[in-house]
Amino acid sequence: MVGPEIERLMQLLSRLPGLGPRSARRVALHLVEKRETLLLPLATALAAVGETVKTCAVCGNFDSIDPCSICADSRRDPSILCVVEGVGSLWAMERTGVFSGRYHVLGGLLSALDGIGPDDLGLPRLKARLADGAVREVVLATPATVEGQTTAHYIAEFLATSGIIVSALAHGVPVGGELDYLDDGTISAALRARRSY
Repeated sequence: MVGPEIERLMQLLSRLPGLGPRSARRVALHLVEKRETLLLPLATALAAVGETVKTCAVCGNFDSIDPCSICADSRRDPSILCVVEGVGSLWAMERTGVFSGRYHVLGGLLSALDGIGPDDLGLPRLKARLADGAVREVVLATPATVEGQTTAHYIAEFLATSGIIVSALAHGVPVGGELDYLDDGTISAALRARRSY
């Protein structure tokens, strides 16, 4: 039906999150139809990212410099460290423009079922970062899933005697959320995390 080059493009696109074989076929067709305005610039951008983007040796973020621009920013508070599952979570936190500390990317979550233990994540790097005593608070920003909470609990346990303040993101009713549309777990978390008004 198509040449091997387009078939290879469709196979690679189908590996992307949210794209199955049909969606990959539509994207490939759109890219080929818009070769000059989309496909060639995209190929150039992908090549540039492949050649220049590095993983920050300090926090695990992606950037073209190492240490990354967040770790190198002297305006950020080095005494507050936000622990996140992955770079996507770090980027989500940064979009808010509210957090002014530094980050630590775990690169996943603890999962006994998948055989992922502390040494498989960035936990040894985290322990090493905390050893110098510069960090006074660790913010646990792991997902509200079983694996996320297990990971947060593990980190809180190993920090229990360190004198470092351990906090976590609040869970519960989202801004603009209506109770009628929320699941029981979200409502339960919101009740447990209630505060005075």
